[in-house]
Amino acid sequence: MLHQRFSHVTTWVFDLDNTLYPPSARLFDQIETRMTGWVMAALGVDHAEADRLRHHYWRKYGTTLAGLMIEHGVDPGPYLVEVHDISFAPLKPDPDLAARIGDLPGRRIVYTNATVPYAERVIEARGLSGLFDAIYGVEEAKFHPKPAREAFETVFAADGLDPLAAAMFEDDPRNLAVPHALGMRTVHVAPEAAPADHIHYHTDNLPGFLSQLSEAPFPPSGNGSRD
Repeated sequence: MLHQRFSHVTTWVFDLDNTLYPPSARLFDQIETRMTGWVMAALGVDHAEADRLRHHYWRKYGTTLAGLMIEHGVDPGPYLVEVHDISFAPLKPDPDLAARIGDLPGRRIVYTNATVPYAERVIEARGLSGLFDAIYGVEEAKFHPKPAREAFETVFAADGLDPLAAAMFEDDPRNLAVPHALGMRTVHVAPEAAPADHIHYHTDNLPGFLSQLSEAPFPPSGNGSRD
């Protein structure tokens, strides 16, 4: 049964964007638009080139910011403030998700490549305030982004969590490779599965998946296992 495979978990680590809210909210569309505008202004390039660089840096370094810092010496502070200045109106409270997270035993934390203030606004808009013991952003990772091992190790050391007694929920398959290598249970949260050896489970319904951690066996659709 699913809950038995998580019975050792004492720390639950959640990504933020497209994990604690559905991709259909399209919140990241706003962020990407602001990223492109920022790159255009900062580097003096046109829209097409800014968009190309944004994608290129994301693929190569894990985040656009990491590429801008490494290749252009960008100060992350103003960038992070600018790109996260968006409308949170598309987000709606999810009482079911809140209840399921609240039922998890042990510590519950959020770890995002975004900033803590941004994460707090997302969490508030989703009706999840007060459920997490800690929130870690790219600042706490010393601006090293997921999927870099150094990013995870920095945040996990600061939190004091034991990876062997932890689970990671994340929408980007790349960001589950290091948690898996560290010994964590890994759950890919996304509309479509991305089968890989470093992904233990996939779900397209996070509240439904969490509900099964204290119940009997999980259904085959939407909550696939690679264990």
